[in-house]
Amino acid sequence: MKILQLISFFFFMIPFTAFSTKREQAPNVIIFLADDAGYADFGFMGSKDLKTPNIDRIAEQGVHFTDFHVTGSVCAPSRAGLMTGRYQHRFGAEFNYSSKEEGVPTSEIMLSEFLKEHGYKTAAYGKWHLGEIPEYHPNKRGFDEFYGFLGGHRKYFADEKDDNPERNTAMQHNGEYITFDGYLTDELGNSASDFITANKENPFFIYLAYNAVHTPMQATEEDMALFEGHPRQILAAMTWALDRSIGNVMQTLKDEGIDDNTIVIFLSDNGGPTGQNMSSNLPLKGTKGTEFEGGHRVACAMRWNGKIEAGSKFEKLTSAFDLFPTIAEAAGINTEPKNKLDGVALQPYLSGENTSAPHDKLFWRITPWAAARFGEMKVVRADTFGIGLYNLRKDIGEVENLATEKPEELAKIKSELVNWENQMAEPFGKRSPDWEEVKGYMYSDYLNNDTIRFYTPYQLKAYRKTLLNKK
Repeated sequence: MKILQLISFFFFMIPFTAFSTKREQAPNVIIFLADDAGYADFGFMGSKDLKTPNIDRIAEQGVHFTDFHVTGSVCAPSRAGLMTGRYQHRFGAEFNYSSKEEGVPTSEIMLSEFLKEHGYKTAAYGKWHLGEIPEYHPNKRGFDEFYGFLGGHRKYFADEKDDNPERNTAMQHNGEYITFDGYLTDELGNSASDFITANKENPFFIYLAYNAVHTPMQATEEDMALFEGHPRQILAAMTWALDRSIGNVMQTLKDEGIDDNTIVIFLSDNGGPTGQNMSSNLPLKGTKGTEFEGGHRVACAMRWNGKIEAGSKFEKLTSAFDLFPTIAEAAGINTEPKNKLDGVALQPYLSGENTSAPHDKLFWRITPWAAARFGEMKVVRADTFGIGLYNLRKDIGEVENLATEKPEELAKIKSELVNWENQMAEPFGKRSPDWEEVKGYMYSDYLNNDTIRFYTPYQLKAYRKTLLNKK
């Protein structure tokens, strides 16, 4: 009788155990990465003129980071830091790539590779910009699925020139060049939704790297009509499409019943290039490509229902390279990647278990300019153009240069910056001399307390002309 009871108990427990395993499945993860979005251009960041209800909902249902930074102020370096969980300077990826042979070395372990190794299904959609040669291809860097383009930007509609397979702008699916219909921002979201439906029974990681709102400035006629008369009409329409695409992906999570077991993260790859796409980084100084706050402090929100307090704010110093260890810990992965991460898992800080800041110092460099953050103080070093010291708690706009007033503090942070630089690798690639000259003059003006804000491409073009006439 006891044997029969044990057999009955064993068979009774089988479906219960299977059900429990499914309920305790590692969380799915989606990173929504915007391109060149302004710090102030989302509702949860205070925007009144750009409409982003779906992105705002991520912040409303989770945490909104107020002092969150990417590791690079331009596209490719920022993405390299995000995907490796390390300062990209450690492996030389300091600039946007100047040749097809450059990219994130295969000696670096990407988040996608790490998660795939631990049972995740993985997909990347949109802009890659982390290397073009075969060994750098997304399908060789841990992604089961890739639908997107390898370069830094392209048009939002099918285009004969951009869709030439000889160009890094051509759309491809797992290495095969394809054409597409419709508006690319919507296409990328639809593809992600299809992947969710096909892989809902498995833990999955989706890296949805939109090219919106990077130039060229293109929107559908329908979206443009919604914002007729808007002073930033094209940007408003493109941002609306970005928000719609994200909303559709989020709805798919609900429809498939996996919303509560999915971590959703939204951020931009760097600050907005105001003069190119009319984005706004206010009240921050600087734009994409500078080491002022407007270059690397970005809007970021993360939601994980039941795990992160809804509507919370996290105001301590945080970096995009923290996402790698945060996701790994959430996935229950106890092994460490072979390369030591610079980021830290954020769970103890978000829960209040650890009341200190994830970081007391962070560094940035895009030679010849660099910056170092120590607590509330920040140094911006512009080499021959000067140096600035700012108290960000009192002066988030980096207006009052305290370099002369606090020489000892300046010297201490400068020394720490140099020590950090000595640990980094020699960068590969190079920068455009013309771009460098114009940005250099901008640094000089900014360091001299100038608070110029560019709002239209025409204003920037006029300013560039003025700068180059200073020679």
